[in-house]
Amino acid sequence: MRRQFDEQLKELNLEMVRMGGMVENAITAAVNGLVRRDDELNKKAIEADCNIDEMEKQIESRCLRIILQQQPVASDLRRVSAALKMITDMERIGDHAVDISEIALFLDEGPDKPDLADIPKMADEAVKMLTGAINAYVYNDEALAKSVIESDDIVDDLFLRVKTELTDMIVNDSSKANSALDLLMIAKYMERIADHATNIAEWVVFSITGVHKDAQLI
Repeated sequence: MRRQFDEQLKELNLEMVRMGGMVENAITAAVNGLVRRDDELNKKAIEADCNIDEMEKQIESRCLRIILQQQPVASDLRRVSAALKMITDMERIGDHAVDISEIALFLDEGPDKPDLADIPKMADEAVKMLTGAINAYVYNDEALAKSVIESDDIVDDLFLRVKTELTDMIVNDSSKANSALDLLMIAKYMERIADHATNIAEWVVFSITGVHKDAQLI
């Protein structure tokens, strides 16, 4: 029975890594599509959402089968329960990649387009956070999960900088207002992606310790 459970957990880990990779690719495609003004990359990020949704359903089914068939307890139950929570956040990240690409497809590109430098930086940090959170889950690494949670401050700081720059741009040149507001929305989606990565890391901590946001659950 234990051997069978361990095999199922191994398959679960592989699927979590696969879904994480799909989500990371969607973020990268969306941001590169924005920066390069590449409609094909934006469409790629949008199309990836269906595969991400399908992977979420696949992992959800696996987790429910494990719970029903193996009836895990204690740390084993926490691990499977955490996966169910984590895939919801990963699916939402995929949705935000779509949101970014849909805005990028119709972004007003004037002769003096706003500087996009900090938005790719936000994306890089968010992808690092997501990768770190998934690795922390696979390797039961509480320290790595906590470092991911702490990294959210980096993205928050970048968002505040982008927000200030774009607000100043609108004040100084109203002709750039539409594109600045679109970029502000994109930056907000990037901040939300980092928040979801933080949520994933918090569920990893729960899977290891039974504590979620300072509350003992199971």
